Amino acid sequence: MNQKLDSLNTLYKNIHQEIIDQCRDGNQKAQFQLYKLYYKAMYSVCLRIVNDEMEAEDVMQEAFLSAFNKIGSYKGEVSFGAWLKRIVVNRSLDYLKKRKVKFEEVTEQTTQVPDYQMATKEVDLNILKSAIQVLSDGYRVVLSLYLIEGYDHEEISQILGISNSASRTQLLRAKQKLRELLKGKEIFSYN
Repeated sequence: MNQKLDSLNTLYKNIHQEIIDQCRDGNQKAQFQLYKLYYKAMYSVCLRIVNDEMEAEDVMQEAFLSAFNKIGSYKGEVSFGAWLKRIVVNRSLDYLKKRKVKFEEVTEQTTQVPDYQMATKEVDLNILKSAIQVLSDGYRVVLSLYLIEGYDHEEISQILGISNSASRTQLLRAKQKLRELLKGKEIFSYN
């Protein structure tokens, strides 16, 4: 069974590597094929950061153009998707910087916000997504990078040019604000 899984993984990697190699040679059909493989996931990443459908589309297109121009620098040390996602995140953050989004710098004295644990069965994702979109750009970006994209605070601090403690505080405040926004809304189905 593991041997089958290994051969499938190898085949999967080889299929993408062939397309990547063709993209390096400037093959536009290969570029379009690679675009079709990744555009939905990359659009979602971009939308979570820029919080505007039209702007997310534009930023994503710029990120793909940038990726195709830099594809020669892709060494395969990480998956192509991870490499592309980093470009999309950086382009999205550049867009926010142009809009002069401010990330709060904080002192070491931060307010501790308790984490609430709830017994839930289902969450109404539409209400949750709407609440996340209402957050200020600074809060939404840190929350998205940490909880959705899986970056740690060290990576977030490097990406955004803020301190590690500022990243942690932004996340805590984003969660607190999210709780306030969702308070009284029926987003949870209890057992």
